[in-house]
Amino acid sequence: MRKLETKTIIVASHNAGKIREIAELIGPFGFSARSAAELKFEEPDETGTTFEENAAIKALASATASGLPALSDDSGIVIDALDGAPGVYTANWAEREDGSRDFQMAMEKVEAALQERGATRPDQRSCRFVSVLCLAWPDGHTEIFRGEVEGRVAWPPRGTEGFGYDPIFQPQGYETTFGEMSSEEKHGWKPGDAEALSHRARAFKLFVETCLEA
Repeated sequence: MRKLETKTIIVASHNAGKIREIAELIGPFGFSARSAAELKFEEPDETGTTFEENAAIKALASATASGLPALSDDSGIVIDALDGAPGVYTANWAEREDGSRDFQMAMEKVEAALQERGATRPDQRSCRFVSVLCLAWPDGHTEIFRGEVEGRVAWPPRGTEGFGYDPIFQPQGYETTFGEMSSEEKHGWKPGDAEALSHRARAFKLFVETCLEA
């Protein structure tokens, strides 16, 4: 376990939604953050087969390129009726031939796959969002933090908040999707709270407890 002793950190991402959410989470702790996208770092090939492996690949690439600690996120939706798909390939399901990403198309792929499996009832559509944060230092040291939140796939998509698959993810115990929640409702965590709602906030809570708190 290594404490983070600098207040300057690289957000190892080119995903605008992730960069925004991570910035919202680390902002209250006084970090000066820049992103891999802003610094025009090349995106590394995500060749891992787990969220942990891909998070480490991204964080180490930015830490090496910048000479500063870097925080990455690898996340996705894991759907039981689809044998865990799309999982680590969550972003790939949104890719178009021109290299752009269309998450409306990706959500439609999910629904089509569920319909093909006959998963039409709420109890057949269980899933979870997974977020793995990796904090990497230029010397190659890494710390890994995993957060998960259970829910079900809702259809049709609801809400315009958040990004990615948020409009079809209805967390357990809630009537609204992540797409219908504000950032405050979705992340809703601060030091001293027992729990956070979103997968990313849950992973971030572990990061704070491990690397920031004395």
